Amino acid sequence: MEASVYTVNTKSCLGLHSRRILPRLALGVGCSLRATKRNNALRLSCGSTSMGRAGGSIQSLFGSSAKARLVRAQASEGDIENVAPAKIPVTSSGSVLPYVGVACLGAFLFGYHLGVVNGALEYLAKDLGIVENTVLQGWVVSTLLAGATVGSFTGGSLADKFGRTKTFILDAVPLAVGAFLCATAQNIETMIIGRLLAGIGIGVSSAIVPLYISEISPTEIRGTLGSVNQLFICIGILAALVAGLPLAGNPLWWRSMFGVALIPSVLLALGMAFSPESPRWLYQQGRISDAEVSIKRLFGKERVAEVMRDLDEAGQGSTEPEAGWFDLFSSRYWKIVSVGAALFLFQQLAGINAVVYYSTSVFRSAGITSDVAASALVGAANVIGTTVASSLMDKQGRKSLLLTSFAGMAASMLLLSLSFTWTVLAPYSGTLAVLGTVLYVLSFSLGAGPVPALLLPEIFSSRIRAKAVALSLGMHWISNFVIGLYFLSVVTKFGISTVYLGFASVCLLAVMYISGNVVETKGRSLEEIERALSPAV
Repeated sequence: MEASVYTVNTKSCLGLHSRRILPRLALGVGCSLRATKRNNALRLSCGSTSMGRAGGSIQSLFGSSAKARLVRAQASEGDIENVAPAKIPVTSSGSVLPYVGVACLGAFLFGYHLGVVNGALEYLAKDLGIVENTVLQGWVVSTLLAGATVGSFTGGSLADKFGRTKTFILDAVPLAVGAFLCATAQNIETMIIGRLLAGIGIGVSSAIVPLYISEISPTEIRGTLGSVNQLFICIGILAALVAGLPLAGNPLWWRSMFGVALIPSVLLALGMAFSPESPRWLYQQGRISDAEVSIKRLFGKERVAEVMRDLDEAGQGSTEPEAGWFDLFSSRYWKIVSVGAALFLFQQLAGINAVVYYSTSVFRSAGITSDVAASALVGAANVIGTTVASSLMDKQGRKSLLLTSFAGMAASMLLLSLSFTWTVLAPYSGTLAVLGTVLYVLSFSLGAGPVPALLLPEIFSSRIRAKAVALSLGMHWISNFVIGLYFLSVVTKFGISTVYLGFASVCLLAVMYISGNVVETKGRSLEEIERALSPAV
């Protein structure tokens, strides 16, 4: 196949050389556009029969043969991604929204456990007798990240072996036990064990929440639903901030802050006990009738034939077993796997944690002395940006949002750096620093935050999807841990302004990398993406 692994050259796809590389274009719910060998034409099919056999024609869809020829010309001249899908509404009796909501409880706990220690640390340190021991305080914070790294790698294997819903139920165990131990800890050892278990739980969640959502979401709204994952993480962080408000009047309230995480953990397990399994995982296991039942619950009986046909075509000619960990590093898969790892590496090296960490001091320089107000402003910017991204994900596309996001982050980082160094800006340094911080968080939440976790399950083939997502998220947690470990030392040595310039450079590198290596997946089913990106075997 002459096209690269990230694009599909339809000039070759519409030729007579190979049936394997003839992709289908989604034209809306229930219909697709297939490139056929006869006369290099594009053929519209709906349901289980084509419009040609049913007596219709592609001209009836576009209103004239001239329009049909225009679409055919577009498909033969450029990337298959650029052909805009026509909207053919089909009523569906199924609904994925309740199940996406249940899965997002895992995302909520992800954000909550990350944020809860910020307000509680000072008070739990007094209660557990570690006020003078900053090393042990550091362990309370960083043990969560260490556990998350372990959990992210484990989540992929568990999801492949037991299925997505059973993995969620298993994941609720460390989440609930960890929350309980933290809330009832009478010594630092119990607290650290609780944080480690909670970390393992959110690590598993970080891998399987976007995986499950991508596999149960309809193509036409998969981007919007996928970005809800990041939105619930932001809501979880904000909830942790709100939960800390009573601390000033009740120093023992920190126990309740940890204990309240038990509720969504139990709800996650109960909800997943009644949620449908991923039809794609069931199909891979050979459980065809169960996959059809799952599709009916998720999308309605009207779409069973369409989704099953997609699964059949994606699985044709492939009887390979599930990929092992070492397969991810083979020449066949490494290029696409490296894209996932790189996106999360860029996400962390772009400086999001540093900006959040320094936001309090930045706001104080502008006269905002309340730490709660500073955190609330950053959190609100994150939620607003993520909400906007959710509405744009299936309109603008994943790649364009990533490019816009990293470009905005680079400009914001440059503004932050200049506000600390240019003497001419000294009178306005506080205001500019706050503006740069808010703009950075808004830019991050538009693309760099939500898109990687959404894009990865889309670009990885079904054979490697769970493990490849887990590997990429492992890169996220490892880089997060390393940056947290060395960030203050680097700032002390080089100064915050220089570090911010370094972050701006990373953002610009990300723009160049994404431009050349990331594929647009908007409006295409997972099976279509897999057929387009998978190298010939």
